[in-house]
Amino acid sequence: MNFNNKTYDVIVVGAGHAGCEAALAAARMGCSTLLLTIDMDKIAAMPCSPSIGGMAKGQLVKEIDALGGQMAKITDSSAIQFRTLNTRKGPAVHSTRTQNDKSLYSRNMKTILEQTPNLDLKQAMVHELILEKDRVKGIIDNTGFTWLASCVVIATGTFLRGAIHIGASKIEAGRAGEFAAVNLGKNLEDFGFEMGRMKTGTPPRLHADSIDFNQFRVHGSDEMITPFSFSTSKIITPMLPSYMGNTNLNTHNIVRENLKYSALYGGHIKGRSARYCPSFEDKIVKFPERESHHIILEYEGLNTKEIYASGLGNSLPLEIQYQIVRSVSGLENAQIMRPAYAIEYDYINPVELTSGLETKKIKHLFLAGQVNGTSGYEEAAAQGLWAGINAACKVQKRDNFILDRSQAYMGVMVDDLVTRGTSEPYRMFTSRAEYRLILREDNADLRLAAIGHDLGLVDKETLDRCCKIKAQTQEEIARIRQTNVKPSQKANNFLSEKGSNPIKTGIKLEQLLKRAELNYDVVKSLGPPDTAILSRAQKQVEIEVKYEGYISRQHNEIKKFKDLEKIKIPEYFDYAKAYGLSNELREKLEKIGPKSLGQASRTDGMTPAAISVLMVAVAACQKQKNRLT
Repeated sequence: MNFNNKTYDVIVVGAGHAGCEAALAAARMGCSTLLLTIDMDKIAAMPCSPSIGGMAKGQLVKEIDALGGQMAKITDSSAIQFRTLNTRKGPAVHSTRTQNDKSLYSRNMKTILEQTPNLDLKQAMVHELILEKDRVKGIIDNTGFTWLASCVVIATGTFLRGAIHIGASKIEAGRAGEFAAVNLGKNLEDFGFEMGRMKTGTPPRLHADSIDFNQFRVHGSDEMITPFSFSTSKIITPMLPSYMGNTNLNTHNIVRENLKYSALYGGHIKGRSARYCPSFEDKIVKFPERESHHIILEYEGLNTKEIYASGLGNSLPLEIQYQIVRSVSGLENAQIMRPAYAIEYDYINPVELTSGLETKKIKHLFLAGQVNGTSGYEEAAAQGLWAGINAACKVQKRDNFILDRSQAYMGVMVDDLVTRGTSEPYRMFTSRAEYRLILREDNADLRLAAIGHDLGLVDKETLDRCCKIKAQTQEEIARIRQTNVKPSQKANNFLSEKGSNPIKTGIKLEQLLKRAELNYDVVKSLGPPDTAILSRAQKQVEIEVKYEGYISRQHNEIKKFKDLEKIKIPEYFDYAKAYGLSNELREKLEKIGPKSLGQASRTDGMTPAAISVLMVAVAACQKQKNRLT
């Protein structure tokens, strides 16, 4: 007898970073939500790096926060080091990165989940989906228990038929010590999804007391900490350093001599590995000219002796891992607490998805995270938020939640995935975002808070704060454009102290602020506003003025982009009638089913000539429909 009489609005399968964000979004939007996880003690686990953010990933975390997600807040509550990357470059590529207490991160997220109204958290392994025609109706777990729902979000990470490799040893597992979701992987394959295998990995964990840290360079936290969440007012966790070192030729020779024992190079692994985050064996093989590679040692938490040895990830037998580790200066006596390993798992080609991350084959079924071929906690969390919002919108009969490439990094990521698919683990980079000067970390809430508020995920106080920052920014820019600074001893002394040329005639305050060596302090010193403005607004003024030309150019590019996006391709459009398209391109377009000419233009292999052909064919199709109606 099944004692479960409750039908949920949304069921989320998997409580990693994607699953947590999906469940919280759906519940906070008023949907009755069930979050299922194999192990309640591993919620929002950090099985690889104990860190959040980094280049482009930091932008994703800020956007999650701006839309009302949880990752940034949990990060701030568990961070043990903060660093802002790329500070010597322009604001478009500034990215926040934290080192975190991974146990504290998991506990804090679990607490939030347990306290969230409309959200049930239960331990179960999902074996199969329940379908009614072409629509998902619920799931069946490994005990045969049935859970029913209007929508299901699958966020299984590396668990779909996951297999851990350490040398010739192969263990069915989603992570070290955890069961793999074998049945669910087979179930999805039986439904006809285009599936593949991917590979990732993690380095060894070393005992801190066995390391000579004096042989490494110390990297501490930034003195001026900028929290991840726009709502965090204070960081209360202690900060810990990380340590940088290098491998050597002896280390590399050990790998070369033992490559045949590597799971990756010994033929045991078939899945595609991440090009941008290679294992140590990959580095030695692909960069034979390098005499050393960086190693970063990071604490995994405040109350643990485990040290994450970034840069030494491999799939070699444990005895060889010891040789590799102990060949590094400072690690001669290191004890390995957990061995490095590679993990191989199933993913579904994301061209199987709509822009809302709903599967095309099965209605009301959404996918988020590594099951879509991505890598990284941040990419997963952003997709989880996206899928959770769209599942709630489906239940509530609201329009899909879609952000385009000009609105957010997560819009770039989702568009890349559903338009181009991926055959290797997809990682976010600033270079993928063509409008990155507009999509900065510092303005994520100013861009997205209103959207989050409309969804019911951002409160009125937060929205009002963002509106005030934007209003003050525009008012201050207008003021300094009109404010004239006359030559004076005070003005020229200030400019001299800043290494800037003196002025001999009157000059607009805006022109002074455009000087590379000056910041908003020039405004506060030589032409302050009558009333104080928020520090966030001051920063926006400085960026908007200094990069005015570049920002204006990107807005013009966005207008062209939007014009193409406005030309919709009807669902009934027959690509066979677009005479002039190559067969290869026609097959790709039929598979992807782009919603607009803009999306079609980003299909791999698309050319300006093909876009022209498509534009003419779409216009002809619409004219014919108009005549018939």
